[in-house]
Amino acid sequence: MTLRPLRIAAHAELVSLLVMTANLATAHLGPVSSLMGPTHGCAYLFVVVATWRLRRATPLTKAAAVVPGIGGLLALRRLDRRGTVRPTPEKAVRP
Repeated sequence: MTLRPLRIAAHAELVSLLVMTANLATAHLGPVSSLMGPTHGCAYLFVVVATWRLRRATPLTKAAAVVPGIGGLLALRRLDRRGTVRPTPEKAVRP
């Protein structure tokens, strides 16, 4: 499974939370809250379910996805880190 839908949902989750917090701290407009609340909830649920369905996700990655707001980005970071191979330093060649 590709991680693209998970990336989109993780960013939507964070942006919607930031918009809701900014709205709460400033004008507190009802229509903004009515739009961003369900958007954030859907993105959050999508992130959690998508992460839990990945076979390569460790239990710690699944637990990170449950954190509201930044859980999707934390899970993506752990999945990206797990998928990369660290290069080993080459031994110095002595003449």
